[in-house]
Amino acid sequence: MKILRKIIEIDEELCDGCGQCVPACEEGAIEIIDGKARLVAEKYCDGLGACLGNCPTGALKIIERKAEDFDEEAVEEYLAGKNKAPSGATCPSAQVRDLGAISCAQANEPVINEPGMSRLGHWPIQIRLIPPEAPFLKNSHLLVTADCAAVAYPDFHQRLVSGKVVMLGCPKFDDQQGYVKKFTDIFIKADIQSITCVIMEVPCCSSMMGILDSALKASGKNIAIQKYVISPNGKIVKGGE
Repeated sequence: MKILRKIIEIDEELCDGCGQCVPACEEGAIEIIDGKARLVAEKYCDGLGACLGNCPTGALKIIERKAEDFDEEAVEEYLAGKNKAPSGATCPSAQVRDLGAISCAQANEPVINEPGMSRLGHWPIQIRLIPPEAPFLKNSHLLVTADCAAVAYPDFHQRLVSGKVVMLGCPKFDDQQGYVKKFTDIFIKADIQSITCVIMEVPCCSSMMGILDSALKASGKNIAIQKYVISPNGKIVKGGE
C-alpha cells in the first residue's frame, strides 16, 4: 500500500556511481547498478536521509511523495539474504569490508616472498569510494598511490602495502578538489598516524602531493608524508631510503 511519506530521490544526471552512499544506508536500500546509485525498493528506505552527507555530487535528496510504506521486517529479511549471498554476488565496491588487515607490527617483520601473496587488508581501495567513516581508517597508516604506480612497481604489495590502508586514484583524470575534501574529512575524523604517497615519474602525478598538502592544511593536522616516485619501467627513483 502506498502512502504519502518521505523517501530518497536520486538524480541520475548528478550521480557518478562513486558508491559512498551505499555503506551509509544501514537498510541496504541503495545499490550501485549499471554505474549509478539506485533505490532497490521503496519499502527498504526509511526516509531519514543518513546517506545524504556521503554524496559528493549532491545527487541525493529527501522528497515527499506516495511510496510503499517502510517495512522494517522486509529490511531485516533482505539484509539477512544479502549476508548469505555467495562472495562476488554483489558489486564489491558497494560495501566497506575488512579483509583481515595486517598489523603494523607484522608490517615491520621480514617480508615473505610468497608468489601472489596479497597484503591488502580492506575494500574498497579507490579514493572516491572510501567513506571518511570507514572503520579501517581509524588510527591507520595511509598509502596514497597513483593507480599507474601500483601497476608499474612489481614489489608494490610486498614492499609498500603491508600494514597500510591503500587509497588509489588518478590525480590527472579524477576530481582533485573532491580528493582534497575527502582527505580533509579523513584527516579530521580518523586520527591518521602516517602517510606514504606513491606516484609515477610523470608531471601529472606530482599534483597528488599538492592534494595531500592542501588537505592537511585545511584539516589543521601535521602529518609527515613519505614520498616514493616510480619510473615507467618500475624502478623506485626517489624515496624509500
